[in-house]
Amino acid sequence: MTRATLQALKISDMKIFVFIFLACFCLSCSSDYLPKPKGYNRINLPPAEYQQLPDSLPYAFEYSKHAQVLRDSSWISERYWINLYYPKMGAAIQITYKPVTDSIIREYLSDSYRLTSQHNVKAYAIEESIIELPNGLFASFTELEGEVPTQAQFHVSDSVDHFLRGALYFRTATKNDSLAPVITYLKNDILHLLTTLEWRE
Repeated sequence: MTRATLQALKISDMKIFVFIFLACFCLSCSSDYLPKPKGYNRINLPPAEYQQLPDSLPYAFEYSKHAQVLRDSSWISERYWINLYYPKMGAAIQITYKPVTDSIIREYLSDSYRLTSQHNVKAYAIEESIIELPNGLFASFTELEGEVPTQAQFHVSDSVDHFLRGALYFRTATKNDSLAPVITYLKNDILHLLTTLEWRE
């Protein structure tokens, strides 16, 4: 091969290389690329089924068949305090109960609102609803949004004999955005609890 032929081959190889490079560059700049959407763990929730609370308490309501009734850690001093524990969801609805006298009903209500307002630092929304129950009573149901330890709280009283308060807690570090379906599910359980509430004494 002559020198001129070798130079022609080199120029030809160079043209092929430049063409392949430009083709790859143009194809990689396609505007059809879409980033993957943010994903969450799939959570399979059981159908809602309810059962009656044991009759050893001064209050009665229907609670989920997927929850266990556990004694609260302060059972010795407060024997009517319980936890509705959901083992598969790592959640608990803490129920506290106090008998009422005229002099302390304001104190119970004040404590309930104070405990809710403690979450103002992390909550970006706190919404309270007053719900009229089938038994003629009114319940305060508060929903909290944001990275807060409790996503729902409630209290109800007949202002004469009984005061019941509850709060939803999770025993997990999972972000509330990921728990959104479970939180909604448990809020519905709380609403069912409230609409079936009756006093026994």
